[in-house]
Amino acid sequence: MTVPALVLEGVSRQFGGLRAVDGVTLTIGAGERHALIGPNGAGKTTLFNLISGELAPTAGRICLFGADVTRMPPDRRAALGIARTFQITKLFAGLTVLENVLLACEALDARKLVMHRAVSSYADLRGRAAQLIERFGLSALAGERARNLSYGDQRKLEVALSMAGRPRLLLLDEPMAGLSAGESRAMHALLESLDPGIAVLLIEHDMDVAFAFAERVTVLHQGRVLVQGRRDEVSANRAVQEIYLGGV
Repeated sequence: MTVPALVLEGVSRQFGGLRAVDGVTLTIGAGERHALIGPNGAGKTTLFNLISGELAPTAGRICLFGADVTRMPPDRRAALGIARTFQITKLFAGLTVLENVLLACEALDARKLVMHRAVSSYADLRGRAAQLIERFGLSALAGERARNLSYGDQRKLEVALSMAGRPRLLLLDEPMAGLSAGESRAMHALLESLDPGIAVLLIEHDMDVAFAFAERVTVLHQGRVLVQGRRDEVSANRAVQEIYLGGV
């Protein structure tokens, strides 16, 4: 049997008297497209932070590709093959598009520790960066500083950065947020073009986007799993219809 990309067993996170994530159990298979939905404050981004290692769980167990990473730091999890984007775009604003992607390509390479040679001198890293820039439609902007990009192009650049390490599990935190209709369509097309071998966990408020992209869906409510299953099962669930989709 193929080892799942991600297994969560009773994962919780408490902040004082607030339990932001409460006993979440979830399995995502290799190559699976999975959406995580729920209202603001449901615990979705907190759960991402637990999976990627920015936060430690109060209780429960987290496994990536069969390895227990519950107490493992973010850099070691990244080396196993996990990458993520953020709800608020995080880029090196003063660097060019090419420089941003080049640094991301170097991040999981042993040559990042070589201080006497410029990263731009490595032809293979430059080639990979150029391929990513072209794939995400940013070639014409390679020399532009990230701060000067449109918001839509900044979001595309962030996804390109997340792909630089050749991840096996990709966490996308609202990649469509703040995009125009045209930009959303372009982003959706990019996500659909991702390697089918990569497992993707997507946080998305637009239900049409979430159900169009994901094979399986998990609904969080007040930190707990309300329902999870195939997208048709979740969309037909009365609680989901009443609370999240405006009723029937």
